[in-house]
Amino acid sequence: MVPTISASALRALCAAALVASAAPAYAYDELVEKQIFELEEFTTVGGETIRDVRIGWEAYGELNEARDNAILVTHFFSGNSNAAGRYEEDAAPGWWHEIIGPGKPVDTDRFYVIASDTLVNLGTGLPQVVTTGPATANPETGEPWGMDFPVVTIRDFVEVQRHLIDDIGIERLHAVMGPSMGALQVFEWASAYPDRVERAMPVIGSGWADANLIAWLNVWSAPIRLDPNWNEGDYYDADPPLQGLAEALKIVTLQSNHWKWANRTFGRDWAEEDADPLDDMDNRFAIEAVLDAAGAARAVTSDANHFLYLAKANQLFFAGHEEDHYQGLMAIEAPVLMIYSEDDLVFNKEAVRDTAAIIRSGGAEVELVEVTGGRGHLDGLLVIGHAGEQIRAFLDND
Repeated sequence: MVPTISASALRALCAAALVASAAPAYAYDELVEKQIFELEEFTTVGGETIRDVRIGWEAYGELNEARDNAILVTHFFSGNSNAAGRYEEDAAPGWWHEIIGPGKPVDTDRFYVIASDTLVNLGTGLPQVVTTGPATANPETGEPWGMDFPVVTIRDFVEVQRHLIDDIGIERLHAVMGPSMGALQVFEWASAYPDRVERAMPVIGSGWADANLIAWLNVWSAPIRLDPNWNEGDYYDADPPLQGLAEALKIVTLQSNHWKWANRTFGRDWAEEDADPLDDMDNRFAIEAVLDAAGAARAVTSDANHFLYLAKANQLFFAGHEEDHYQGLMAIEAPVLMIYSEDDLVFNKEAVRDTAAIIRSGGAEVELVEVTGGRGHLDGLLVIGHAGEQIRAFLDND
């Protein structure tokens, strides 16, 4: 038996849900500010036009005179562009603080590191998130887009980033790197723009969404659609579907970890001392209580429709948007450093290895590096420093 879940346990579970606040606040103390990039209009892969597009972005380090030291960092499903540094009003550092900063593997004394939000960023309730999506106003109506927002893809995320890079005046990127959904953007960048990407570092991701991942993304999304408050996506003037969204985030949290971690951390402990689950249906086990708390905490800063659009973008992904993912992956020319976890339950190790083999068959160099921290998919965030020396060498290699 265990006492009521502590604040530290809740923070740990929030990290499992891909919340950066679980990281130690002393890691990287440089203040950063969210910048805003705007496009008057953007045409999606599906041929739809979105007017008045905005995304948030951050930068660490300085762009050199030759403009050839830029690295683009792309974020995961529930993340945003705060990859390093911290905000003045928030002591928590960015989610890859372990490898980005002065003297670190992604050395901001050498590189100009750009981190970009995607369209339909999940965290609409966070003050630093400004990006366009279903919760923002449709310029044609003045009302939130809701489910009238065009379907978007990973390629659309990349195209908006390309406009940002063009606006900064960068022709070639020293590297593109990112974890999970960020890895999908890395594959897409390297496939679509081989002449602009010198190195690619996808972390905990594969080159296409296979049937298993497509099915899991459907499972992630189901609680939202079943919440009566979702109302087919029309809830912006009413109560939002927080219960369904919290359940969806709970599923993401659990799958992003590994069952060994769950068993080791919680076992069969009870959520509250003297509250035996045998005695009352409302009495819970510790892992239930912490998962519920993590999902509920994240739901209040997230948007349900944005979650659904992100899930669809991930389902639609295959590198290159060519005839099939084989062609897209074989179009990659840059050297690739693929970092993965053998225990990943989101992007399985077979898909990662198959991706590497296809890229190699197209002639590009691929190095596979395993990170092991006992957290499964989350190893690509929480123990990325284990691959620090390989990352440093990869960025230094000519």
